[in-house]
Amino acid sequence: MNYFPAFLKFDNLEILIIGGGKIATNKLKHLLDFSQKITIISPHISTEMQLLIEKFNLKVWQRKYENGDIKNFQIAIIAIDNLSLQKSIYDEGKSYNVLCNAVDSRENCDFLFPSYIQKGDLTIAISTSGTSPAFAKEIRKFLQELIPNSVAGFLTQMKRYRKELPKGEKRMKFLSEIAQKEIKNWRRTDG
Repeated sequence: MNYFPAFLKFDNLEILIIGGGKIATNKLKHLLDFSQKITIISPHISTEMQLLIEKFNLKVWQRKYENGDIKNFQIAIIAIDNLSLQKSIYDEGKSYNVLCNAVDSRENCDFLFPSYIQKGDLTIAISTSGTSPAFAKEIRKFLQELIPNSVAGFLTQMKRYRKELPKGEKRMKFLSEIAQKEIKNWRRTDG
C-alpha cells in the first residue's frame, strides 16, 4: 500500500536522529528546513553534521543508542547500517507511539522522506513510495526548473490578500482568478 501524503507541523515535535554519518547528515539537512528541535545520538559524528550541530545549537548524545532513548520523541530517523538494530529501535518506537523512518528499510518506516521543492511558502513533495527515490529526485529537478523563484513573492502577496479581504465567495473567486493569471504568466515566459 502507498503512503498517505501529508504535511506535518514540526514546531512542537521532538525529533531524534540515530546515526552520524553521511545519510544521517542528509536527513538532518532536510529536517532543518522545518525544525530545529532535533537531537542526534551517535558515537561518531561526520564533520558536516558537526558543523550543522554547532550552527543550529542542536543536542547531541555522542554514544551508542540505548534502550529507552526514543521514548521522549515523536519522530525518529534511524540512519544506521545495522539492520537488526534498526528493527529493534523501530519496534521500541512503536511501543512509545513514535513515528519512525528507518533508512533503506521500508518495512521499518511509518513515513518516507519525499523529494521536495521549497520556494517561499510553496512546498511540493514528490514520492514513489520508496520504489525509486532516484526518479523522484529527477522529477523534483524537472519541476524546480518550471517554477520561477518569483513564486515566493507572489505567495506573500496572496497571504496579504487572505488577511485583508473578508472571507466568503467573493474572496475565493478573486484569489482563484489571481492564481490562474499567475500560472498563465509562467506558461508565457516558458514558451
